[in-house]
Amino acid sequence: MNIDEAAVERISEETAEKYRSFVNPGIANILNFSGFDVPEDRAEGCYIWDISGRKFLDCVGGYGAFSLGHRHPKVVEAVKAQLDKEALKSHFFMSIELAEACEALAGVLPGDINYSFLCSSGTEAVEGALKCARIHTGRSKYIGAVNGFHGKSYGSLSVSGREVYKEKFRPLLPVTQHVPFGDACALANAIDDDTAAVILEVVQGEAGVNIAPDDYFPKVRKMCSANGALLICDEVRTAFGRTGKMFASEHYGITPDIVTMAKALGGGVMPVGAFSANAEIWDSMFGKNPYLHSTTFGGNPLACAAVIAAIKVTIEEKLVERSARLGIKLLNDLKMVQARYPNIVKEVRGKGLLAGVEFDHEDFAALVIAGCGRRDVLVAYSLNNPKVIRVEPPLIINESELDRAIVAISEAVAETAEMLEGIA
Repeated sequence: MNIDEAAVERISEETAEKYRSFVNPGIANILNFSGFDVPEDRAEGCYIWDISGRKFLDCVGGYGAFSLGHRHPKVVEAVKAQLDKEALKSHFFMSIELAEACEALAGVLPGDINYSFLCSSGTEAVEGALKCARIHTGRSKYIGAVNGFHGKSYGSLSVSGREVYKEKFRPLLPVTQHVPFGDACALANAIDDDTAAVILEVVQGEAGVNIAPDDYFPKVRKMCSANGALLICDEVRTAFGRTGKMFASEHYGITPDIVTMAKALGGGVMPVGAFSANAEIWDSMFGKNPYLHSTTFGGNPLACAAVIAAIKVTIEEKLVERSARLGIKLLNDLKMVQARYPNIVKEVRGKGLLAGVEFDHEDFAALVIAGCGRRDVLVAYSLNNPKVIRVEPPLIINESELDRAIVAISEAVAETAEMLEGIA
């Protein structure tokens, strides 16, 4: 879009007013306050343009959705080709595209997990996983982690771990318990013969990129097996190379019972979620009644075309290996920023191209996010831990673009430090 400054201002104000009248007034106010009040116009690769033509390096990455960048040409081509044939399925015939998408998933999923149910979002995937655990075990208790995030529908919200999003919607699922993430002893005290499943993000995303001790997930796996509970690994954010492995659980040498996925699964082009499990669990869920769990739009041909293409691109372009290699650079460079500003930056942590920078105060994080925005670099806010900014660029990012992001973060931190010194 090539428009003049007056038109940019007019369109921005009109859009904000429509948000206030028809969408979400609070979101409009937040974006206006933070300086992101000019609507976006287009996106490609690692970049987003707003309607004024301003170009931003995207290190938010759709909170994990844009692992292949925006509009990867091979995914777009696959979806366009499918659109010329059929968009949504009739539900009367079998779908070649759905069969091939689930086959492609089986080829990369860990262990003996070979069945998948495709839906449209991560929270839907979690809902399906919870139902699988309930029917397979005949139990009703779920254990999640403090500050875990699994979505905001009733079941997924019940097993998520931040009270502010739950208190106004109780009663939720009646038998849920939350333990500190990474604390195997706390989990050992909570898990029992009534536990249907333990559900954990392999890396806690919205909690601020929390990484478990190396021995944590092997201990969780053993505890679940010993108690007859299922282990659900929420890989909605981390699957398909984000952490330097195809699935983050591979870092710990474990095979979960159920995996949930979304975000990068659709190749950054289509909204797709999925939950997957082995034959035994699948038989419990669908063996007696294949319609016990269903969806109208999940597994549609367009989404399946995106899934197949996204998995193929991830493998062919060696993006898992690229994430591992560039992730080392990202973490090391951010730790250098921390070393220069230890009074502001409390900790840097991450795996692959998913990094968290924790500040001493959430206001510092907000200032750095705004400072990066002024430098045309986008970094993410952490929903359950506002002290942490997340850096999760597309896996296709090159080293010079990653350097540019690090420079912007470093300058924004320096600017914040200078501002604080002026106040003191």
